[in-house]
Amino acid sequence: MIVKQVTVADIIETNAYFYIDGKTKHGFLIDPAAQADVLFGMIEENGWTIEKMLITHGHFDHIGAVEEIHRQLKIPYVAHRNGREYLTDGRLNLGNYCGKTFALDKAEYVNDGDEITLKAEPSVKLKVLHTPGHTPDSVLYYDAANKTAFVGDTIFKDSMGATHFPGGDFAQLQQSIRQKVLTLPDDTVLYSGHSEPTTVGYEKRNFGM
Repeated sequence: MIVKQVTVADIIETNAYFYIDGKTKHGFLIDPAAQADVLFGMIEENGWTIEKMLITHGHFDHIGAVEEIHRQLKIPYVAHRNGREYLTDGRLNLGNYCGKTFALDKAEYVNDGDEITLKAEPSVKLKVLHTPGHTPDSVLYYDAANKTAFVGDTIFKDSMGATHFPGGDFAQLQQSIRQKVLTLPDDTVLYSGHSEPTTVGYEKRNFGM
């Protein structure tokens, strides 16, 4: 079960996602971007147990609620190994531009190809695919069994992520999309940080594939 909650960091709306196993009510929270109180309320109202927070990349509009949720609920958070500096450096995570500071120095770091398994239901697992280009630490979390991918700001419906921020690389992002995203099965649903869902098959047409 996927539940999207739009959160607002300053004026930026970002999609946070709960990926919940319906049988156990355990799951993951992907990109807890802001408004921790709203996310707390959803967890409590539905009786969910969030085992981990998963970060697609370290920009401020994707990590704004991580510290408070970690502190209150003791939930670990996961990021790509390249995100170590992004989680603490206001220039890289863009927090400096909106007066926000982060000290997310307790992350569990993952690499390309790692799998994150739900303890309460081990059949639920997400594979980490490193997709640098928007940022060096960008990843997507892919559930092959359910043909679902949480892609952050790597690709959106009818567009792709920005590359003019620190660490961005247009050629690298194009390569990530073509080699890591658009090689997934055509009916894989892509859930991004700032657009409606799309599919691999639909986006292939935008990239001439």
